[in-house]
Amino acid sequence: QVQLVESGGGLVQPGGSLRLSCAASGSIFSINGMGWFRQAPGKEREFVGLISWSDTRTYYADFVKGRFTISRDAAKNTVYLQMANLQPEDTADYYCAANLVGPAWSPKKYNYWGQGTQVTVSS
Repeated sequence: QVQLVESGGGLVQPGGSLRLSCAASGSIFSINGMGWFRQAPGKEREFVGLISWSDTRTYYADFVKGRFTISRDAAKNTVYLQMANLQPEDTADYYCAANLVGPAWSPKKYNYWGQGTQVTVSS
């Protein structure tokens, strides 16, 4: 099994930046990729981006528009979501998730989830 612990959420002004962390533990060797998802009030959980565990290739949803960057610190078994130029519409609960099979865009295909961290973008 894989355990994911998220941190870094909070309140930020429009145009501000925030870095979310997702620390993985347990069966790290079984992780194929790590995804980031978000869920705003009244909306379904949506794909933000992912990073391949082996080669660190990244893929992003269109709405990111170059504002977000996913990275990995292998020594710490931690994945980061660096968010810049945040806007009110980015307000949501953000989740990291581990996929044990392969690259996936659907949250239904992820095996383990972090507890979520809230990001609020407001003046």
